[in-house]
Amino acid sequence: MTTLKARLKDDLTTAMKARDELRSSTLRLTLTAVAKEEVAGKTARELSDDEVLKVIAKESKKRREAAEAFEQGGRAESAARELAEGEILDAYLPKQLSDDELAAIVASAVEEARAAGAEGPRAMGAVMKIVNPKVAGLADGGRVAAAVKKLLVG
Repeated sequence: MTTLKARLKDDLTTAMKARDELRSSTLRLTLTAVAKEEVAGKTARELSDDEVLKVIAKESKKRREAAEAFEQGGRAESAARELAEGEILDAYLPKQLSDDELAAIVASAVEEARAAGAEGPRAMGAVMKIVNPKVAGLADGGRVAAAVKKLLVG
């Protein structure tokens, strides 16, 4: 079984041979981010696939945010490139939860938190603690928080 990092490297080689500039630069930057993460702590280490996924998700989110900034700055071409890079990265991430799937998970977590006695503003933290492990990597943190807030405030 190949690791996710090995898959990224193989895909980079393929993209370079195909002279796919967008894909190769995107994968190169992502592999650099992975390498940077590997030497970030006190000791260098090999990242697990889950950790590599987190790096890819972070890179993908950066692309979305940059695209938004370019869009607001009237630089449509740069925004389009950032979005295209984001789509390349999204292909490596698990399929995101739909709004309905996310709402169902949040609703059951709210029930669970209320059963444990969490009420009012304090319930937000309790619900997030229950929801986050269930949706890790499947939904953006901002989306999750918004769904929880919506249900709690009603």
